[in-house]
Amino acid sequence: MSQKFIYNTRYPSVEDLKIKAKKRIPRFAFDYLTGGANEELNLARNENDFDNILLKPQYLLASEEIDLSVELFGRRYSAPFGVSPIGLQGLMWPNAPEILAKAAAKNDIPYILSTVSTSSIERIAEVSDGKAWFQLYHPTENRLRDDIIKRLEAVECPVLVVLVDVPAFGLRYREIKSGLSMPPKMSIANILQTFACPTWGIETLRHGIPSFATLKPYMEKGLDLAQLGQFMNRTFTGKVDVEKIKAIRDLWKGPLVLKGIAIDEDMQAAIALGVDGVIVSNHGGRQLDASESSINSLIHLASNPEYKKKIKIMLDGGIRSGVDLARAHAVGSDFNFMGRPFMYGVGALGNEGGEHTINMFKTHLFQVMKQLSLSKIEDFPKRLQAVL
Repeated sequence: MSQKFIYNTRYPSVEDLKIKAKKRIPRFAFDYLTGGANEELNLARNENDFDNILLKPQYLLASEEIDLSVELFGRRYSAPFGVSPIGLQGLMWPNAPEILAKAAAKNDIPYILSTVSTSSIERIAEVSDGKAWFQLYHPTENRLRDDIIKRLEAVECPVLVVLVDVPAFGLRYREIKSGLSMPPKMSIANILQTFACPTWGIETLRHGIPSFATLKPYMEKGLDLAQLGQFMNRTFTGKVDVEKIKAIRDLWKGPLVLKGIAIDEDMQAAIALGVDGVIVSNHGGRQLDASESSINSLIHLASNPEYKKKIKIMLDGGIRSGVDLARAHAVGSDFNFMGRPFMYGVGALGNEGGEHTINMFKTHLFQVMKQLSLSKIEDFPKRLQAVL
């Protein structure tokens, strides 16, 4: 199989996209995208701990056709990765949710829309031909939860992801200093930053000031910024526990995934509840600075054969290359999601950024599989050398 993935070779890596995006996105929005909780130690661990996973090549094998596709929840995707849910995507780059949802649908990989993103359930279902998944921030009022689930059923959303790792909003120093805590504040410094990024400003004017589009039906009309902050705190502050997941499992008949699982006790509870999959994640290092990296949590959970028999174990956090994707699969990941790399792609290249980033990662992964003499994603564990 020859390499057929077309992308902009001026930006062959996530780091190249990040450097370009930083020049095009106002600093307050870029800090929101890149920042982590507290001293950002866990943010660094998420990326650095991949370096401890070593792979072994086997060269003297006959070459076979390489297949990047994988099956997940009864559907075959073209590659073993998808686009993570990110809140306020349209703030970081105008119309980003639609750009990424369209690119994901065209290239047959999953895109997950966040409850607090800037495009609605209905609009993303339209532009993705009904292929987009949805991540639920569990609201404090069950009537909102039930109505959101009805809207997802109406558009035939294929997979519901429930976020469980935000019992409190993370303490992120960059956001506090830039005024992106709730309610957000457009300071003089932030306004000046927008003038330094004219393309971002023009696109924002063209697409409109970003808002929480999915939540608009539940908001009172004419909320000012202070009232918006109060609405968000009132509507989404609270723990997701076993009883809440039970209620969702009863309501939702399709595949159900819990995102934010990191330890045995929560994995066992998820299996007992009849959940179809988990995404091992620490919220991109944005919630608890003292927790372990997502990849190390996955290594532990995926090493249990009883879990692997009963549930799909996926990863979100720290993946920055096809080599990282290969490492994740070698230690047991069934599928992977990435957030920041796709936003760097859109920030760097606008409407072309989603497709570029997908093909870039496919190119990376294809090269690694060829180097390791592998033809299928499922065979990566055969090439695990060591976890240091």
